[in-house]
Amino acid sequence: MAKPTLTIGIVAGEESGDILGSRLMRALARRATSLRFIGVGGDQMVEQGLESLATIEELSVNGFVDPLKRLPTLVRIIRRLYRCFREADVVVGIDFNVFNLLLERLLKRRGVPTAHYVSPAVYAWRRGRIRKIGRSTDVVMALFPFEPPLYRDSGVRAEFVGHPLADDIDPNVEPGERSARARADLGLPADALVVGLLPGSRLSEVRFLGDLFIDAAEQAVARINPGGRHYPSAVLVIPCVSEKIQALLTEIVAKKTQIEVRLVEGNSERAIAASDVVLTKAGTSTLEALLLGRPMVVSYRLGGFSYWIAKRLIRSEFVALPNILAGYSIVPELLQNDATPRRLANALVEEIKRFENDEGLRHTFKEIHGKLRCGASERAADVVMSLVSDQI
Repeated sequence: MAKPTLTIGIVAGEESGDILGSRLMRALARRATSLRFIGVGGDQMVEQGLESLATIEELSVNGFVDPLKRLPTLVRIIRRLYRCFREADVVVGIDFNVFNLLLERLLKRRGVPTAHYVSPAVYAWRRGRIRKIGRSTDVVMALFPFEPPLYRDSGVRAEFVGHPLADDIDPNVEPGERSARARADLGLPADALVVGLLPGSRLSEVRFLGDLFIDAAEQAVARINPGGRHYPSAVLVIPCVSEKIQALLTEIVAKKTQIEVRLVEGNSERAIAASDVVLTKAGTSTLEALLLGRPMVVSYRLGGFSYWIAKRLIRSEFVALPNILAGYSIVPELLQNDATPRRLANALVEEIKRFENDEGLRHTFKEIHGKLRCGASERAADVVMSLVSDQI
């Protein structure tokens, strides 16, 4: 008798989730002979065979006001997914926390096994969410090793699966070799001083940080390479994830700098790899810089009221993922009032020197990379299959 088809519901509401979802689907397909994927995802998940019940664009919302405007549409989609997922063998929500945890909770009450891929940042703020998360999902698949212990006391199953970025970036490739390839791809001079600037992927972040980062980079370049003494040229490289971001940065750059600025379309990996030093906002880009073996300075600024609220909510000692993962400060963080052009420039100058001379720091970067590089998609697939092993 043929084994029945295993139906897996899967929902990704953002581009990053589409990437995670497509890789998870490939890994799951290696573990069962007959699979059916239904849910929401982007082009990469559709290529893996997803039967789409809604488009990822329909779920795309930003900020606080947009979800309220889109509420009727979101409610219709969650009802549609609930109806279609009630007979699924397992349902996986990928990040997109508010929407997916609500859907998972409704399905778990009905007895459908649920998994949540990418732990909410309970290490940083609102740790009381853990019990609510446990009421929504049977298991949390965490990207970082420090996350599962946070769930243990609440009796919530959480499994560390590793980080896909660490799988993608080969730790055996020397940063110099990777930098040379990235510069060739981007058409950058091999012998230039290249400073990578990552002010963010949202318009609001770029408005807050774009001017600041460019001013700081100009000052740093003037100190690192006075009168072109050490490098024949200098270039600022800024990745742009959207046309709106590129348009805003083009406007800022036109007013701010005489140094050559290269706006790079697409993701940040090549821009970071090509850089001698990186000035980045707090976020995943800090982890990417670590994995690519690049020295960095981390910064962030918010509006006064937002910062006042954030200071009272955030419990983590650090905001940069390299520092959180190390458990102590390995990269400089300059936040809010400390984030001035002069201080950021000073930090960039010091960091490029320190990284070159500090073998222990470079070793720490590689050590963290190794801990995160453990086949995230394969391990996540094993966790998902553990919820339905008796049905295969």
